[in-house]
Amino acid sequence: MERFDSVSLDSLSVQDLLVIIKALEYTHEHTQLDVFKNLRNNIVNELCFLAEVSEEEFIEYIESYIEKL
Repeated sequence: MERFDSVSLDSLSVQDLLVIIKALEYTHEHTQLDVFKNLRNNIVNELCFLAEVSEEEFIEYIESYIEKL
């Protein structure tokens, strides 16, 4: 197995991305483990930075994108 230090999200669908974000939120709410909240926030913050939008705008965009499917 090859070692890796980072993972790319470019091959994930918008739907997969939303599922991951919502799963991390749900898991944090039910376990109170900050590692899940921190991971969710890191992913969202990085994507917001790349898209040059606020977190609210980003979440609204991916949720509305899924509703259109």
